[in-house]
Amino acid sequence: MTDKEFAEIKRRFKPDKSNITNVKGCYVSSTKEILSTFKIPVTVLPDEQKEWLMKLMKKPISGSVGRNLMNIEFSADQVTTGEEHKLLSDIRESELEDDEKLNQLYQKIIDTYQTDGNYLILLAYDRYDVPSYSKNDENIDDSTEMFRYFIASVCPIKITRTALGFSTADNTFKNIGADAAVAAPEIGFMFPCFDDRRTNIYNAVFYTKSTKESYPEVVETLFGAVAQMPAAEQKETFINIVADSTQESRNFEFVQSVHDMISDMITEHKESKDPEPLLLDKNDVKRVLKTCGANEEEMTDFDKKFTNGFGEATVIPPQNIVNPKQFELKNSYVTINIDPQYSFMVNTKVIDGVKYVMVRADEGVEVNGISIRFDGEAPPVRIPLSEEIEDTAVTTAVSENNQE
Repeated sequence: MTDKEFAEIKRRFKPDKSNITNVKGCYVSSTKEILSTFKIPVTVLPDEQKEWLMKLMKKPISGSVGRNLMNIEFSADQVTTGEEHKLLSDIRESELEDDEKLNQLYQKIIDTYQTDGNYLILLAYDRYDVPSYSKNDENIDDSTEMFRYFIASVCPIKITRTALGFSTADNTFKNIGADAAVAAPEIGFMFPCFDDRRTNIYNAVFYTKSTKESYPEVVETLFGAVAQMPAAEQKETFINIVADSTQESRNFEFVQSVHDMISDMITEHKESKDPEPLLLDKNDVKRVLKTCGANEEEMTDFDKKFTNGFGEATVIPPQNIVNPKQFELKNSYVTINIDPQYSFMVNTKVIDGVKYVMVRADEGVEVNGISIRFDGEAPPVRIPLSEEIEDTAVTTAVSENNQE
């Protein structure tokens, strides 16, 4: 699914646009026991509660592909005979009305999802009569596709603290007791996918709130698939591979150039408005490193280390390995964050055997909000306050005389 297609489905999660009539689910304890199951009629909820519930249900299709959203691909055999795909298909076909199938799904999540507290498993089913659009994105009304799908959200229950409140009714303080609040989902999924604005039963989307965890056991149990490496781990692995394989080349200018090249690729892709996500394979990264100055021996070493770290055919969203809005210099006792467009103002030097990172200071420099001057720089000329008033009076008088 493209960002545009995700956005189109997310717009469904509004009280006036959705065909969601009920939210079904269960309340699970920290000891993996189902405490209750429920069916909530959305249409009778107060508007505020309805909006909050819709926010919880659309969260599993929020974020970015390759970072928070994992594309799950089912093989032809899985679609034909696989038990994981059959369960999801049966639940969709029943429109969440087959309690036996729902209980099987709940149990799969409960058996593999690890958490310390209680949580909710929420499910919502929707039917979307997909409108047709012209090439200019104009609605031409007729529809040839009915997209039927369901979304699952797994939401932790957070116990709020007691607090001191104030009652305006009787102008007095009151204790506000601890309560159980439903938090944003930590994981979730949508089945099937909405690809090319059509139903794609060969794909699902899996969501994780954290970029440091991909929940491999949940992915394996629900979809019979292997979870991708978490985004945070992708960045760490990439950094280690580049550092280990470019021992000779990786001076400041080399690392700066790698950051700039990948950042430019992200920017150009965004400006092109290409609906497909930008992904880099091993050869794409090798071209970047070679352009930035890596030698042939280093390229060979990188090739091996990339395959060992990621796999031969792995593709990486570039935003997982480079932040185009951040350029950071760091050692054991200081961190400097610089706007990437001004990274050219940074230099490294060895002076009298001591290594320095130097930042050019063309503009005024402030320390704790106070502007400072550099040694050898002439101090600003200060005019006594009495003279300032006198000069102002003279200037005003001259101005008035000229007007006459």
